[in-house]
Amino acid sequence: MLLWINGPFGGGKTQTAYELRRRLPGSVVCDPEHIGFGLHRTLPPGLREDFRDLAAWRAGVLETLDLALTRHDGHVVVPMTLTDPAHHAEILGELRERGHDVRHFTLLASRETVLRRLRERGLGHVLRFVVGKEGVLKRESWAVGQLDHCLERLREPEFAEHLWTDESTVAKTADRVAVLSGLTLTPNKDGALRGRARRALVGIRHIRLD
Repeated sequence: MLLWINGPFGGGKTQTAYELRRRLPGSVVCDPEHIGFGLHRTLPPGLREDFRDLAAWRAGVLETLDLALTRHDGHVVVPMTLTDPAHHAEILGELRERGHDVRHFTLLASRETVLRRLRERGLGHVLRFVVGKEGVLKRESWAVGQLDHCLERLREPEFAEHLWTDESTVAKTADRVAVLSGLTLTPNKDGALRGRARRALVGIRHIRLD
């Protein structure tokens, strides 16, 4: 089974994906952003626009996920923002056509909640003491610039199932994804401190340096 975790940038997709991987034995996270970053590195700087608009990215994601689903003996979790219905159908629709069990979830939250999460992700807690919370958001300027479009577009019916996460923890969001997919996660035994440390580590590991 493929679990596609959609949502705005900073909406909690990656944290939820890695929580699912942690508590779903045999599962793996396949992050399509890495394919996009690779394409960017092969292109001149002036051509490095939104890689989701590149046919090569969509084709690469489709073939990579098809391979993972066909050859890996376990569930595949994909954290990736898709807001274009045509791109959504091109990738997820084709995977379904190839016989794969694809479940799609969109994590939604208020604008204020997403902005707070953008301030906190990665080294955000540390940087706030250096550059202030608005300085942190300047580092996330691309994500902030996409936020209103994402929140508006992802509310549309074609991007269901919608999960509102303003009042939900990462662990509880993962629980909801699992229940709706008919999957059973191992119990979450993290205390508050350990869970915070685990999420911080995931965030640090996914800081973009390019």
